[in-house]
Amino acid sequence: MRGAWRVADVRAAERDLMATLPPDTLMHRAAAGLARRCGLLLADRGGVYGARVVLLVGSGDNGGDALYAGALLARRGARVTALPLVPDRAHPGGVAALRAAGGITADALPSRADLVLDGIVGIGASGGLREPAARLVAELATLTDRAGDRPPVVAVDVPSGVEVDTGDVPDGRDGQPAAVRADVTVTFGCLKPAHVVGPAAVRAGTVERVDIGLTPWLSTPPAIRVPDDSDIRQWWPELPPSSEKYLRGVVGVATGSATYPGAGVLSVGGALAGPTGLVRYAGGARAEVLHHHPSVIATDTVAAAGRVQSWVFGSGRGTDDAAAADLAEVLAAPVPVVLDADGLTLLGDRPADRLRDRSAAVVLTPHDREFARLAGGPPGADRVAAAHDLAARTGAVVLLKGDRTVVATPDGTAYANPTGTSALATGGTGDVLAGLLGSLLAAGLPADRAAVAAAYLHGLAGRAAARHGPVTAPDVAAALVDVVPVG
Repeated sequence: MRGAWRVADVRAAERDLMATLPPDTLMHRAAAGLARRCGLLLADRGGVYGARVVLLVGSGDNGGDALYAGALLARRGARVTALPLVPDRAHPGGVAALRAAGGITADALPSRADLVLDGIVGIGASGGLREPAARLVAELATLTDRAGDRPPVVAVDVPSGVEVDTGDVPDGRDGQPAAVRADVTVTFGCLKPAHVVGPAAVRAGTVERVDIGLTPWLSTPPAIRVPDDSDIRQWWPELPPSSEKYLRGVVGVATGSATYPGAGVLSVGGALAGPTGLVRYAGGARAEVLHHHPSVIATDTVAAAGRVQSWVFGSGRGTDDAAAADLAEVLAAPVPVVLDADGLTLLGDRPADRLRDRSAAVVLTPHDREFARLAGGPPGADRVAAAHDLAARTGAVVLLKGDRTVVATPDGTAYANPTGTSALATGGTGDVLAGLLGSLLAAGLPADRAAVAAAYLHGLAGRAAARHGPVTAPDVAAALVDVVPVG
């Protein structure tokens, strides 16, 4: 599992490491990795020799990284032009190296570029880009490469203008996001939160980490953990030869209604894709659920459902007195519970009062509007901190949905899901996610791992479904079968 560290922790590690090295060693290591990645991009687009490279150079270390990387590209035959935003504050060693390699400096964008290197500001900056940087970044849209296409933009460490510790992208004076949108971000030593959460993660494009020797010097746990395939496979329950349906776990699904039967069908579909051996459905969509999923044991009420190892409650259930009574019964059961959609609405604006006495785990799965009802306000700029706060107040694991879904635990651990896709922004996909999550809980996974794994696989299913055209929730449920690990 990868980790992302906040700026203060990165700075502390850099100081400790630099104290053991000659001056500018880290900058040269960073520049070498940066130049290598730029060279690979140019090789795929006609070659390095003769390519026109534009450097956007700020007054900090990121500008120095860009200049030294530009010097390395110039030595390979690239035509490198640097635009220092404040010429008398550009890194002097970097400027000298660039000129010695045949590069030049200028005060305006050229008409053509085959690659743009964003070295305006790095992890020490805060707030959106100001003039003249904001104007210069806006002008990048006018550039074309030798094939007449838009040139790729490579960000140095982070896209300039993003909030590194939160992943937020502040607006500029015109009310629009004032930050670079990179195709590739080359980061040094470790990931930062802006690479993995919030709108900044989208602007980072593909993130590649360059090893500069920093990792052993990071003395604090990461602020955010990022799972990968190996984590999900390692957590997935094994199926020994003696397995049978009850030993694999039974998940109860109390979703859907006569008014919204599809929610029941979809959440059960998500549950069936998980590792449990049996699904018990309880609710007003009984006939529709059995029609689509004949292996399910279905009843009309939670009380009649029988024994389960977890409950999924909420999607399409409604908020009337009968639904409220079912929620009370689900919360009284000594098993983990997933609360989604109507289940979150029924909790009201004081969820801690309903959840604090539970001994078994609860996972809350709000989108932003549901989060605002639970927490008294929207997540805001720092989605990780907001999810942490709600988790701490309720004692629940919080799965805050979004393009980069955040999972936060009451003890302060946070995860960011890397598989999200905008293709999932369609009705019913959250129902599928809740069902899969409930199945993982019933199979015995701890609540945080179940939430992380469900979000990860749900994202993969969304991507798989999108390869065949516009995505619907039934497409996502069907695609889960091909992305879940084989036990």
